[in-house]
Amino acid sequence: MNAPGWQASRAKRLQVALIAGVLYPLLEMLRWTLTWRVGGQAFLDDALADEVPPIIGFWHGRILPGMCFFRRRGIVVITSQNFDGEWIARVIRRFGYGTARGSSSRNAAGALRELIRQVRRGQGAAFTLDGPRGPARVAKGGAVWLAGATGSRILPFHAEATRAWTTRSWDRTLIPKPFSTVCLAFAEPLSVPRDLDGEGIEEYCRILEVRLAGAETAAAAMAAGARP
Repeated sequence: MNAPGWQASRAKRLQVALIAGVLYPLLEMLRWTLTWRVGGQAFLDDALADEVPPIIGFWHGRILPGMCFFRRRGIVVITSQNFDGEWIARVIRRFGYGTARGSSSRNAAGALRELIRQVRRGQGAAFTLDGPRGPARVAKGGAVWLAGATGSRILPFHAEATRAWTTRSWDRTLIPKPFSTVCLAFAEPLSVPRDLDGEGIEEYCRILEVRLAGAETAAAAMAAGARP
């Protein structure tokens, strides 16, 4: 496989190292200030007790709280092979995550095969269900396909915070403010049969959207109740 084009530029390689080197300690300091509340604890415990580890599913805009909460569990995620994907991979590895490199446009099949290998070795996986580019809150089929291929259940969750910044990006990324409370609401894990066709995968994507909508309502209510 050819190396990504950005690797040919020494300046780009230095930028990657600089971004990762600065961002990780900042995020780690933020994490230390956060307080956590969990709703749907029984769903989380049930999924973690499975013989096959779960696939954790969430919307792209909730990457940051999810990354902080599930750190040091050996969970594997897909990260792209471009410039942004490289510094993201370096940061999340320091939070204890594994990476399978690929995206919807480059080495997607290879990344999914790597995820299957890791899950079968006992590692959990995590998926941003609306993908790297959206549209927001519309589940794509990758997590459903992986669940059918491995026997893992999908554990959906949503996060809100008592105080946070929200970016203007397509996914409305949530960045909890220091010393805020982050409220995570877990929904019922979803079992997926093997060998689904395209129509079947779409059906299970819609089920995930419904469960995540419920988790979002629950997380928002928890955050509203936790505000002083």
